[in-house]
Amino acid sequence: MCNDYRLTVDVASIVEDFADLKIKIRFGEGAPNLQAREDIKITDVAPIIRTIEGVRGEGDMVQRRWSWPGPNKRPVYNFRSEGREFSSNRCLIVADGFYEFTDPIDPKKKRKDKWLFTKNDEPIFCIAGIWRDTPEVGGAFTMLTMEPGPDIAPYHDRQIVILDRSAWADWLDPSVSAKSLIKALPPGTLQVGQVG
Repeated sequence: MCNDYRLTVDVASIVEDFADLKIKIRFGEGAPNLQAREDIKITDVAPIIRTIEGVRGEGDMVQRRWSWPGPNKRPVYNFRSEGREFSSNRCLIVADGFYEFTDPIDPKKKRKDKWLFTKNDEPIFCIAGIWRDTPEVGGAFTMLTMEPGPDIAPYHDRQIVILDRSAWADWLDPSVSAKSLIKALPPGTLQVGQVG
């Protein structure tokens, strides 16, 4: 499961990419100063774009913590999407890459192999997420997961929900069925390379 992702683009580039899709980004808490980050890990603060209630075609970019404490105090950083509609508190998690880890190919190596996934010909992509306010950590978000698509299956038995660009505005509109938007990407959509 995804416990590390990447975002190396600036706010202006993100706003421009969303504008191309006729989605206006607002900054209800002020425009964040994003620095290029190769690794965004569980409990880090990162940008998300939340639904603006009652407004279609717009989103509110805020910074929130990745994960909230679960019942057993373990961080909830991934959340199964199957059988759920997510009719409130949806968000888009902006990324330009994410990592999966596998047992090492080299048996002498102690650390797991790290694989970077990026989306072909797109500077950024969005992961379907949900957010909530918690008494323990304040505002936080988690990534939705699903059965693996063809590009992820050789590396992991689950994957994060990567939304097609055409679905970004619909994900921000809770009246649109989540089940209709959560689907595997076609084979060859993601590029993968070993890193580190």
